[in-house]
Amino acid sequence: AQTMAGPRRRQIHVANLDPAAEVFQYDPLFDVRELISVTEVMKELGLGPNGALVYSMEYLLENLDWLRDSLDDMDDDEYILLDCPGQLELYTHVPIMKSILDSLKMWGYEGHMVSVFCVDAAFLVDLPKFLSGSLVSLSAMVALELPHVNVLTKADLMPESDVESILSQSATQLWHQERDRLYNSAQREQQQLNNNNWNPDQADDEIRDASSAALAATRPRKDERLTDALCQLLEDYSMVSFI
Repeated sequence: AQTMAGPRRRQIHVANLDPAAEVFQYDPLFDVRELISVTEVMKELGLGPNGALVYSMEYLLENLDWLRDSLDDMDDDEYILLDCPGQLELYTHVPIMKSILDSLKMWGYEGHMVSVFCVDAAFLVDLPKFLSGSLVSLSAMVALELPHVNVLTKADLMPESDVESILSQSATQLWHQERDRLYNSAQREQQQLNNNNWNPDQADDEIRDASSAALAATRPRKDERLTDALCQLLEDYSMVSFI
């Protein structure tokens, strides 16, 4: 964003709100680690990484004057990207980020904010992960109550045709393709066992388990109905898309 700002004659700053961050590819305008860091909390309180992160964000929530003072130093025609923690719990289970956003709205930033949810493009090659990422994005959008943009990161590392092929299809179409792939794979495994004159009474436990798994995969599973419903949810309301 900072690289593109110059030609567009816009001044864009990036600030870090992730107390667990280690390495930056940008020069932060301000850094929450000046207030508190996960490393310090882990050393002083003996907490694990997740507990230290929650503690650090709660500490930030109790000291929002630091954030307000940092934002007040900006001019009205400047843009800022707040680089936030990636742990989903902070947005859904523990409404820390929602509370911070509510404070930003009270300070006059309502109507000037948008949330950007980043998903690694590598998820595209694993359909369950892609569907999971889509649902997580939907959860974050509902929890934050802001205009929302989903961005696929590292898309340049994948063939463009593969990315376009997946994004051009609905969640239901993708799931049916994955289900058919699993079904056909299981049938081939079972057929191979049959061609080898497999005898269940003489097979060892490992082969017997493989055969049972192959047979089970060819039968409809109860959890498929849940996956169908989730895909239909994404498809019916068209609330999740990626750029």
